[in-house]
Amino acid sequence: MPPRISAFPKCYLDEIAAARTMSVFEWVEMAKGLDADGLEMYEGFFTSLDSGYLAKLHDAIRTAGFEMPMLCCSPDFTNPSSDARKRAVEHEAAMIRVARTLGGPRTVCRVLTGQRYPEVSREQGIEWVVEAITALLPIARESDIVLGLENHYKDGFWRYPEFAQKQDVFLAVLRAIPERQYFGVQYDPSNAIVAGDDPVTLLQCVADRVVSMHASDRYLVPGASLDDLRQSDGTLGYSPSLCHGVTGKGLNDYAAIFRILARQGYAGWISIEDGMNGMGEMAESLAFLRRMIAAHFKG
Repeated sequence: MPPRISAFPKCYLDEIAAARTMSVFEWVEMAKGLDADGLEMYEGFFTSLDSGYLAKLHDAIRTAGFEMPMLCCSPDFTNPSSDARKRAVEHEAAMIRVARTLGGPRTVCRVLTGQRYPEVSREQGIEWVVEAITALLPIARESDIVLGLENHYKDGFWRYPEFAQKQDVFLAVLRAIPERQYFGVQYDPSNAIVAGDDPVTLLQCVADRVVSMHASDRYLVPGASLDDLRQSDGTLGYSPSLCHGVTGKGLNDYAAIFRILARQGYAGWISIEDGMNGMGEMAESLAFLRRMIAAHFKG
């Protein structure tokens, strides 16, 4: 079976998760016109975790003709506070159960490592992250949910970039957790570019462990450079110098990426993070992915 495509409303992240001027139910209704098979969710979209609320959202997603393939969560396992790390594990455990409710068996629940706090060393951070994810694996097994570690840039509501943003740290964490049935990689090529790494090289290193993928594209505003972004980014949320664009028109070599995925026999979900300039761009990104899948995958 070739990969299936889902959509994530990057364009409405603040409206749904922060300002609450749009509900996740309104987004599901808007998405009906998109050529997508699923709708990815984000933990900040929910106004309740009550069973009735989640059942209503589950039904709304299915009634609209979609599946829910991945729940994006942003645990902060590197927080210097032991209490905060404990809360992060407990919250991620709750989100694993939400992922099962909304998506069913083998749904991917994203995990991050946490923020790159200046006072936390590489060795200490890796130890805390491995400890946290290892503690969550029994819950993932019980729920039949797959944890997907993303090579991330930064959660939109974080101060510091991702602790394992760089490829060497990301791979070190991955090597320290050998589990493959309930733990793998949530691959995002755009984030590798921002980290100063080659997205194709990273994919070659992790292709056999990819369980889900974000297909976004990035471009820089005029006058900005990736080097400036990497060296100075300590702002809250995403840097204003970095923009999402139509998938296939940015910095990523998607032909090379899809060749690697096809050779690996990848059959998971590919989710777009797009629409910053309207639903038309999101539709354009989805059409690009349909063409790429048709060109590289059979069946």
